Amino acid sequence: MNLSSIGSIHTPYKDTAPFRPDKDSMAEFSIVVDPRYREAISGLESFSHIIVFFYFNQSKKTNLRVHPPHLNGEETGLFASRSPNRLNKIGMDIVKIIRIQDNVIYTSPMDILNDTPLLDIKPYIPQIDSFPEASSGHTF
Repeated sequence: MNLSSIGSIHTPYKDTAPFRPDKDSMAEFSIVVDPRYREAISGLESFSHIIVFFYFNQSKKTNLRVHPPHLNGEETGLFASRSPNRLNKIGMDIVKIIRIQDNVIYTSPMDILNDTPLLDIKPYIPQIDSFPEASSGHTF
C-alpha cells in the first residue's frame, strides 16, 4: 500500500490542536493542494463542506485503549475514539469551504496541527454523508 501527500494543511496549532476548535475563530485555516493536482479542485466550489483526510505525522505511540477528552478520564477502545494516535495514522475532518483561490482552499477551523500532510479531499454530500438517527456512543 502506497500513500503520498497531495498537499499540506495549515492551522495556527503548532504543538497541540484543541479537541473542538472555536468555530468562530478568526485564525486562518487552509489546505494547500500541490499545484500538480490543481485541476482536481475543479467543481469543488459548488460544495459548502468537504471531508479532509490527512496523515497524523506528529502522532505519538498508539495504545489500543485511550482516554478521550469527552469521556472525562474514562477509558475506551481506540476505535471508539477520535484519538490522533491511530494504528495507521489516518485522520479525517469535515470543514466548511470559505473560499478557493488557485490551489488553496480556505476553510472553517480544523482540529489539525500545522503542516500536516494532506491525503485526500472528498465533497461532503448531506444526502449521503449525514445520518441524523445515528448514535454518538457517548454523550459529547
